[in-house]
Amino acid sequence: MIYLETERFILRDYCENDFDQYYRLKSDSKTMYYLQDIQLFTREEAHEDFCRVLDDLSKPDRKFYFLHIELKDSREQVGSVGYTVIDDTPVGKIVGAGYFTYPKFWGRGYMTEAFGRVLEFAFSENNVYRVSTGCLAENTGSERVMQKCGLIKEAEHIDYEWHDGKMKTRLEYRLLRREWGQHGLE
Repeated sequence: MIYLETERFILRDYCENDFDQYYRLKSDSKTMYYLQDIQLFTREEAHEDFCRVLDDLSKPDRKFYFLHIELKDSREQVGSVGYTVIDDTPVGKIVGAGYFTYPKFWGRGYMTEAFGRVLEFAFSENNVYRVSTGCLAENTGSERVMQKCGLIKEAEHIDYEWHDGKMKTRLEYRLLRREWGQHGLE
């Protein structure tokens, strides 16, 4: 079981008792506005998704490393942060990372702190070689988290994705193990 700490947070694997929080987070329309492809709409749909997450935790070739984020002092749920293994190569894992948090926590540096800790775990403890992530260009808060955590912009795809009734530009970022730590948190 993964259990990580930062100054303000506990980041840990989900457990059976987390279902209601998992469902509430992933079904919150404001939280999931930019992640509509993984948003959950019914308890049944959420239960299936949650069972897949829990089942994956015990597999030797685990793919899902998204962690529950909670405040240390109150144990209040903040969001989720982590990555999914896309490939496991001879040089290390290739992963797609992401994060989402309730709007009331936006703009406080929470996700930079949490994502930074996940990157540390990924590169120093979990044999990750490459982290890729991205966001819509209008999601400046998310892009700022990537920048503050030292990720490097690789691409800007103009009118790449249909979202909320119009075509939008997507930004792609990466970080390789050898690049990690060179930039430091801003």
